[in-house]
Order: sequence, then C-alpha cells, then structure tokens
Amino acid sequence: MNELRLFDPLAFDPFEDTLRSLMRTSRMEGMEAAPRIKLDLSEQDASYTVKAEIPGVRKEDIDVRVDGNMVTISAEVKREKEEKKEGRVLRSERQQGYASRSFTLACPVDDAKAAAKYENGVLELTLPKKAATSTKRLAVQ
Repeated sequence: MNELRLFDPLAFDPFEDTLRSLMRTSRMEGMEAAPRIKLDLSEQDASYTVKAEIPGVRKEDIDVRVDGNMVTISAEVKREKEEKKEGRVLRSERQQGYASRSFTLACPVDDAKAAAKYENGVLELTLPKKAATSTKRLAVQ
C-alpha cells in the first residue's frame, strides 16, 4: 500500500502569523481564522482514501466535487457569537470564511461508487478507481 501525505509549505508562515498576532486588536482576539483543510491521501489497489481535517464546519457546508481524476474539497464557515449581560447585548460578532483544496489523482475516479463521510471534524472520502480501459488497435483497410 502506498502512503502519500500532501504537504503545503505555504499553509503556515510563522513570520506572517507573528505579525498578524502583534497587530491584532484586543476586540478581535475571539475571532478564529477560516478553516485550513489538511489532507492525508492513501492508495489501495482498487481505490483511494482521503482523510481531510476540517474542524468546526457543519457537514451541510462541505462541498466535494469529483471530475475524472480531479478532486475538490470546499468548506464554508459561518459563526455568530453574542455576549449578553443582564439581558443587554455587550458584544456581537459574525465570522465568515471559506477554504478549498484541489488535487489530481493518478487514475480517474468512479464517481458513481464514491462515498463521503464526515464525523468529528474529519471528512473521509472513499474514491474507487475506474476500471482500466483497454486500447484497441484498428485495422486500416
């Protein structure tokens, strides 16, 4: 079995994260960034298995598209937070974010048999490989 772990070197920038935390005002501390989709991809003889970490997202807000051997996972976050004291609203915050990851597989996927399951912040995709098509040589007459 082949194991492939995708690494995105641009997903984490310690310099930018440090600057962002220094320039953030105190009232913005409660807000979180849009989700980052982290992937694990493994290949079996007849299928691929993808495990994508997308914490804090409802399954209704996840979109998975398969087009041949191209797979796209998208997620949208919508959060509202309201802080009340003695019936009065002290603070009300809204947050929206969007994340997307696309990758290409070596073999086309049989999208009719593909399955997706989301549980505890982890999206698991089972992507069966399409049966290999044989090439046929035609006789020229």
